[in-house]
Amino acid sequence: MSAPKFEIERQHICLSYEEPATMREVYSFASSHGSIGVDGVLMTPKGKPSKTLLLYMHPAATVHWLPLPIALVEQGYHLLAAGSRYLRNDTPVIMEKILHDYSAYVRYAKEVLGYEKVIACGWSGGGSLTAFYQSQAENPTVDQLPSGEPINLTNLVKADAMMFHAAHLSRAQVLLEFIDPSILDEYNPEIRDPELDIYDPRNPNKPPFSADYIEYYRKKQLERVRRRTAVVKELLEKLKRGGGIEQERGMLLHRTLADPRWIDATVDPNDRKPNWCFLGEPESANTSPAGIARYSTLRGWLSQWSIDDTNALAAKHAPHISVPILAIENTADEAVPAWHTKAFVDAATTKDMTYRIMKGANHYYHGQPEQAQDVIDVITNWLTERNLLD
Repeated sequence: MSAPKFEIERQHICLSYEEPATMREVYSFASSHGSIGVDGVLMTPKGKPSKTLLLYMHPAATVHWLPLPIALVEQGYHLLAAGSRYLRNDTPVIMEKILHDYSAYVRYAKEVLGYEKVIACGWSGGGSLTAFYQSQAENPTVDQLPSGEPINLTNLVKADAMMFHAAHLSRAQVLLEFIDPSILDEYNPEIRDPELDIYDPRNPNKPPFSADYIEYYRKKQLERVRRRTAVVKELLEKLKRGGGIEQERGMLLHRTLADPRWIDATVDPNDRKPNWCFLGEPESANTSPAGIARYSTLRGWLSQWSIDDTNALAAKHAPHISVPILAIENTADEAVPAWHTKAFVDAATTKDMTYRIMKGANHYYHGQPEQAQDVIDVITNWLTERNLLD
C-alpha cells in the first residue's frame, strides 16, 4: 500500500500546570513552587485534517526526528511527539510523575486541539511508560513513589488505544540485562573481574558463551544492581533522618552496556547486526558518558532503574489495560531484547490484542524505507479495522 507524501507542518506545544512540590528536582524545567512545564512537537500533514492523533511519549526523549514518525506524518497521520519534564535529562526521572505530564498532553489533545481519538504510542523506553500510564488511567493502583512519597494518579485521562512499538519491558529490566557485572569498585571502574568482563581478552569465556556462563553472568548483573539499590536506600534514609536542607543526591554508575547478546548472536537470537548495539560498537558504548543509567538521583534510581522497586513494569501493567493494543516487534532490533515484546503480549488480557513481527526491521528503521512502509501499512490497517482512524 503506497500513499502520497504530505508536507509536514510542525507546531510547538508548550503546556504548564501546577503540581505541589517539596523540592526542585530538574534544573529550569520545574519550579520549586510546583509549576511544571512540558514541551512537545505537533506534526501534521499540510491540508489534511484528522480527528485521530498518534501520541508518542518517552521518559526523556522525543521522536520527531526519527524516520518512522516522519514517514507516518508524510502519509497523512497527525502525530504529537511529547516531551516530559525530564526531556534530555533522565538523571532525576520519576516515572510516576511523568504520568501527570502524559495526562496533560492527552487532555490538551482532546479538549483543546479537538482530537476525538488519541492513540498512546510507546516506542523503545516509551513502551513501559505507556503501559504504566494506560493501566493507571484505567485503574489507578499506585499511590506512592518507590522512595515512599505519596502521589495521586486518580485523574489521568485515558487514551483510546495503545501501541507497544519496538519497546522494552522497563528501564530497570534493560539495565539489568545491559549492566557490566565485572565492576568490583564502584568508584574506580578500572578494578574489574576479568572473568566477568566480556570485553577483556583475558576472559577465558568467549562467544558463543555457554549456558552456564550466561546464567552466572546474569546472576552477577542482578547482584550489582541490588548492591547499588542498597546503597541508594541507605543514603536516602540517612538524608531523610537528618532532616536537613539536602533531600537528594546524584550518583555516577560506570559501565552499563555489556549485554552478552551484542557480541554473541546466539544469546536471545534475532536478526540484529552482530557486534553492534543501539549506541554503536558495544565495548566503546560501555564506557561512554551517554550510557544508560550513567547518572541518577537516589529517587530516580528507585523509580526507573531498580528492578525490585520500579512501578514502571510493562508486563505487570499489561493485564490491567482494556483498550485495543498493537504490539510490534522488530526482528533486527539492536536495542530491545528479542523476548520483551512477546512477554508483554503474553501478559496482556485485553480482548483486542494484535501482535505483529516486522522482519528485518532495526530499532529506528534507519535506512529502511521498505520496512517503514510495511509497518505503516500494519498500523493503518489496525486503526481502520477498529474505526480509530478519521
